[in-house]
Amino acid sequence: MTTTYVLRGARPLGGEPADVVLADGVITQVAAPGAVDVPAGDDVVEIAADGHVLLPGLVDLHTHLREPGREDAETVASGTRAAAVGGFTAVHAMANTSPVADTAGVVEQVWRLGQEAGWVDVHPVGAVTVGLGGERLAELGAMADSAARVRVFSDDGKCVHDPILMRRALEYVKVFDGVVAQHAQEPRLTEGAQMNEGVVSAEIGLAGWPAVAEEAIIARDVLLAEHVGSRLHVCHLSTAGSVEIVRWAKGRGIDVTAEVTPHHLILTDELARTYDPTYKVNPPLRTAEDVEAVRQGLADGTIDIVATDHAPHTREDKDCEWGAAAFGMTGLETALSVVQQTMVDTGRLSWADVARVLSTNPARIGRVADHGRPVEVGEPANLTLVDPAASRTVDGAAQATASGNTPFAGRELPGRVVATFLRGRATVLDGAPVEPAAAPAAQRGGAR
Repeated sequence: MTTTYVLRGARPLGGEPADVVLADGVITQVAAPGAVDVPAGDDVVEIAADGHVLLPGLVDLHTHLREPGREDAETVASGTRAAAVGGFTAVHAMANTSPVADTAGVVEQVWRLGQEAGWVDVHPVGAVTVGLGGERLAELGAMADSAARVRVFSDDGKCVHDPILMRRALEYVKVFDGVVAQHAQEPRLTEGAQMNEGVVSAEIGLAGWPAVAEEAIIARDVLLAEHVGSRLHVCHLSTAGSVEIVRWAKGRGIDVTAEVTPHHLILTDELARTYDPTYKVNPPLRTAEDVEAVRQGLADGTIDIVATDHAPHTREDKDCEWGAAAFGMTGLETALSVVQQTMVDTGRLSWADVARVLSTNPARIGRVADHGRPVEVGEPANLTLVDPAASRTVDGAAQATASGNTPFAGRELPGRVVATFLRGRATVLDGAPVEPAAAPAAQRGGAR
């Protein structure tokens, strides 16, 4: 027996209140409050959702789950549990694992681990090059034809810096409607770099990371994508110049999409003055002017999506001096709140826009068919219910992720994910995760 959920007074996409019924994995009714017909029974759960916003389940195009190889920092189970708590119903797991996800066997392993965990649908990202080495293409076709059906390929963490290799990758993925997601970082311009190159780096004596190192690769790759006629996705865009290049490319009709992370929407390089390696990230936190530019780019559609770049690390890898610390910060459980604070509460985006940048567009780019769908009758019940009036103080130690390297610890953020549903099964209720083991096995698994 499956549970039927009745969401009373929810506001789909922030619109007018409605009662929404979820049964047998789909949305079965959407009607004015009090107008739905639901039979009584022990298998019916009603949720008071007055004032809560109902969104399609969030989709992250950029998640590091660390498994296989670094289970001390995160596992597929712990990372996807954190994703569900953050309102996500699907994530794309990046390839920089150990071994690298550069073969059909490894991507299938990650996909099956996601199925077994049951928190969200896990879509593995395949490496572009063997071992992320940047010397020869990985088994792109084999990964695309595998059970994981990979459609996104990235050497994230490293740039595909060889233009010939990047061109060949763009040509190859075009055959099966794939996309290359580029980590835009010219390696020769960032050797030894520790933070954004600018006034702050000069004053505190940390090696600078120039904006042009990102912008030069984006400029090259949009031209390559135009030449080949293939899809290009720009990972974690972070500078005002990068926004302008993507805007120019889109105006030219080039098939390019771009993402910004939550932390680049709100944090600046001024935080490096603390020498707290929690704020050490790749690409680095930029200036206030860059933050304003990426917010504007997201608002006007130049930037297509928000992606977390959730990068968990062990305490040993982050709780040390800045120069020795690993790059990266967690983000799955705070992403929606940061977007609300920076874009919704400031009037730059509506809740319908939030659905677009955190669900519909990432699902489209990643070619995930049953996520990011409208909140309508007959659609898969992959949904997120959020209370925008709530607020919380972030406690890194209390998060679902296995790692505590959140840059928002101690900060008060708006919004709270009340419930998350994966094909009609609650993975989160009243803000707390619901163990998938309690659900029938037939309800588990990735979207195929």
